[in-house]
Amino acid sequence: MIVRDPLLVLLALAAPLALSCLDVAEGRARRDLEVGKASMGDARVVVDEGLAAVRRLAPGELSLWASAPVLSVRLIDAAGGPWTVTIENMLADAELSAHVGGAPVPVELVEAPFPTQRTFRISVPPGAEATLSLRPPDAARLDPWRFAVFADVQEDIDRVQDIYAKMNETDGIRFALISGDLTARGSSEQLERFQREMKTLAIPCYATLGNHELGTRDDLYHEWFGRGNFRFVFRGAQFTMLDSASATIDPLAYGWLSGWLAEGRDLLHVVTMHLAPLDPVGSRNGAFASRAEGNKLLTMLADGRVDLTFYGHIHSFYAFENAGIPAYISGGGGAIPERLDGIGRHFVTVDVEPPGRIAQVAVVRVD
Repeated sequence: MIVRDPLLVLLALAAPLALSCLDVAEGRARRDLEVGKASMGDARVVVDEGLAAVRRLAPGELSLWASAPVLSVRLIDAAGGPWTVTIENMLADAELSAHVGGAPVPVELVEAPFPTQRTFRISVPPGAEATLSLRPPDAARLDPWRFAVFADVQEDIDRVQDIYAKMNETDGIRFALISGDLTARGSSEQLERFQREMKTLAIPCYATLGNHELGTRDDLYHEWFGRGNFRFVFRGAQFTMLDSASATIDPLAYGWLSGWLAEGRDLLHVVTMHLAPLDPVGSRNGAFASRAEGNKLLTMLADGRVDLTFYGHIHSFYAFENAGIPAYISGGGGAIPERLDGIGRHFVTVDVEPPGRIAQVAVVRVD
């Protein structure tokens, strides 16, 4: 069955004109640079590498949505005083520490209402810069572990709890990656609903956006989930998330990617995005608008020794290779599943054997 996503068809038709006058992903890439930064009155917060969205900054209150298992945050308060710091989408066993001028500052755990949400209390001296570090105990361990990948929930948000229940039942998953199309239209209400449904997950879920997040306004995703292009390192592996929601990668993101590929060259390196550079099936609008750009990106990934790539957008499961790199499409979050493929709703688990080996990629069917 050929499934042509209306949003992507419009993007593809507009691509030659759009690329001749402006980059359709440029605004989102530039917004990436502002993620994790906020100021209000005498207070300012900066999340290193933009690995968390600042959801709220008010007098004595900071709320973050994490995009990585390890965070480093600078909190500057000219007036000083007590602060409550809420972090959502964090590993349940991660601990928050704080230092001012190299000296430790007491951190009190105030509340843990959900497996991936904690509220802490600290006190910042007037005019001081407090460095907050969120870190799980196994961040640097090099023994076998597991993560999960899925995509394309879209209009099936009412049923996503069975996927989350299955993830919670599956042994050893430290976190999940979702490669886009969290929502049907990317509205504030739908983004909020997706985050609310995630409260039942025992693990965090780190996301990049898909074309369906562009259906309302392409700036809302950053407010709720943070950067579309980012990377982090965990247990000897580097994870790079790229924003390919407009069937292209912004030139600014290509610059970041060059550095990330160099830094991840000697690590196990997993790259995830929504649209694959080249469609492995060939009968869908499931790839970049420009085949030349797709080849360019794959050449970069191959030269950078990327070990594994994940994509979404096509609502099924495919295992293939691109530029010699093992590649998987896992689009079984529930959105209009491909018919008669024998796959249906699903996610995949990935077993990692550090320092540099993928032991297994397995499909976990949900219904």
